[in-house]
Amino acid sequence: MTRVKALISVAAALACATSAAAAPLTVNIEGIEARGGTFYVGVQTEEQFMQNAGVAGEILSAPAAGSKSFTFDLPEGVYSISVWHDINGNAQFDMSEQGMPMDGWSSINADTLRGPPTFEQTSLALPADGAAATLKVYYPE
Repeated sequence: MTRVKALISVAAALACATSAAAAPLTVNIEGIEARGGTFYVGVQTEEQFMQNAGVAGEILSAPAAGSKSFTFDLPEGVYSISVWHDINGNAQFDMSEQGMPMDGWSSINADTLRGPPTFEQTSLALPADGAAATLKVYYPE
């Protein structure tokens, strides 16, 4: 799951927004729990996937429980979206001894993942008229 950590550590580069805004990508996130910490939303191209870079994103401190929506203006293309709720705020994606996430997380198709994600599994096409994705955050018990 270190790839999941790398995928969502994109927050370090979230300030690098693209200047060629063309199409709206709306990311609706459901199931956010009020657990403190820091909440990251990252959007990556295939070249940036699993790296510390991204084309867009948001960072929230101690989000309230519920849902949030974010809209990013991006050029047409294919993008991966990732969510990481760093519950304890230690800037590390924590894993249990059994290899299970101990932080909140989500991505496109998160409910079907059974191992480290691939770009193809966690991406969507963004056409000129825009697109939307709804992600549910998964938390440890």
